[in-house]
Amino acid sequence: MAAGTDGSPRLGRGLLLLMSVAICATASNLYYNQPLLPLIRQAFDLHEGVVGLVPAASQFGYALAILLISPLGDTIPRRTLIGVLSVVLSLALVAIVLAPSFPVLILACFVVGLGGNITQQLIPFGASLATPETRGQVIATLMTGLSIGLLLSRTISGTVAEYFGWRGVFLGAAIVAIVFGVLFQIVLPRNVPSVTLGYRALLGSMVQLVRRHRLLRQTALTGALWFAAFNALWATLAIHLNTGPFFYSAQQAGLFGLVGLAGILGARVSGRLVGVVGARALITGALVLIIAAFGVMAIWGDTLGGMILGVVLLDLGVFGAQIPNQVRVFSIDPDAQSRIYAVYMLCYYSAAALGSAAGVKIMSLAGWHGLTTFGIGLGVAAGLYHLSTRRTEDPA
Repeated sequence: MAAGTDGSPRLGRGLLLLMSVAICATASNLYYNQPLLPLIRQAFDLHEGVVGLVPAASQFGYALAILLISPLGDTIPRRTLIGVLSVVLSLALVAIVLAPSFPVLILACFVVGLGGNITQQLIPFGASLATPETRGQVIATLMTGLSIGLLLSRTISGTVAEYFGWRGVFLGAAIVAIVFGVLFQIVLPRNVPSVTLGYRALLGSMVQLVRRHRLLRQTALTGALWFAAFNALWATLAIHLNTGPFFYSAQQAGLFGLVGLAGILGARVSGRLVGVVGARALITGALVLIIAAFGVMAIWGDTLGGMILGVVLLDLGVFGAQIPNQVRVFSIDPDAQSRIYAVYMLCYYSAAALGSAAGVKIMSLAGWHGLTTFGIGLGVAAGLYHLSTRRTEDPA
């Protein structure tokens, strides 16, 4: 850990790598269940529309933690918060392994979402330790870890479930969570928060931040729309691939996570270009890719080539838009980064939960074409809103 000229800690490469890997591992817990939905549905003898509550529970838990826990990063040392959250996450993952019934599974998935708030402590922590000149690249690196976790989680869970069952996936995840929890208590610096607000005042200040900053409202809504579309696709992908004409297993469906790794390229390129091209132009281009992705999958969704191309375009678009959007978010108020990021991610993951649940429901009622139409609609709405904010945007 290096130090700045003022003696404050600075982010070295080793710690940045560890934080990125931990973000990858922690974020994966929210998405392990998606390719496992057909297996979970069989295990508990569920209706297709009901099983969508599994990914939705994790996302709602994550969203609630963003609202109630993330702001504490401005007032409590983040190493302490991460330690507590590691215990919560580990216990919840063990509860999934032992879940005797579907309601218990749903509750455990919800608590996994709460413990997953570790990622929402690490990302603003990393941004606060970076210099203004390197912040874009640091955020891109941390978000690369998030992207890999989000995408490879499906491949990992599908493969592990093939040999050890769907419960074996979460047993392995619990072990990983314990290891990282111990590591962070050893290596993370102990930051000294500059905010001394009480808990009620801290939560209340988030409302004031939303009222005060138009840019926060704009970035949050735009991001929510595209992330709802993204999660609607990934929550239903295994269901689509499990039926004709594909009839893929959970392992084969999970391999689409490898295809989605193309999104990492979008994140890395955006991290480098955001200071040159500008956030608005990058986001506009990314939204075009998202709309095109659902269009491709609507037309050629019954072919392997069409699905691969659609997933590549979608992930390039989503992860290419995330970096410039988050750079704008972190530029708003350095003293309120945890709260501002909490507002942004609350909208982001609430939309993810709604997108997951709605996607599975639409899929059960209107099939694959209904799902892709839903995705196109969300992408168009995001694009129109983004373009309409051109003259009202706060300077970033």
